[in-house]
Amino acid sequence: MPLNELDERIVQALAADARRSYADIGAEVGLSAPAVKRRVDRLLAAGAITGFTVRVDPAALGWHTEALVELYCRHNTSPSDIRRGLARYPEVAAASTVTGEADAVVQVFAADVRHFEQVLERIAGEPFVTRTKSVLVLSPLVRRYGAGSPG
Repeated sequence: MPLNELDERIVQALAADARRSYADIGAEVGLSAPAVKRRVDRLLAAGAITGFTVRVDPAALGWHTEALVELYCRHNTSPSDIRRGLARYPEVAAASTVTGEADAVVQVFAADVRHFEQVLERIAGEPFVTRTKSVLVLSPLVRRYGAGSPG
């Protein structure tokens, strides 16, 4: 569902702080609180807004090491096979199929380098994985969790 400019401003306000009241958002975008609520409900029903969540610093949960892992898979591996295989790892924060040589890129959080090595060994042992290539994140530079048009 494409968002109009007003819907996009509402989504951006919620993405920045999902705890903001509809009245506060309405004051920012020039609508009443009930009008903002109706728009949010419509966006939820249409699937443009998929939920509300909290962002937690991984270090607060004991995850002090972050890595990006390229997965190279067997020829007939489907994205759903990769998803099923990775879903059981609590250390996997995100995974996406990609263009290029790798079949997928996986974001992994671990307690430390040793823990990451153990997770990497388990992932590499999945039947659909032929090899992996990984890098440790030194400093995250840009993280965008909110909304906004790409253009």
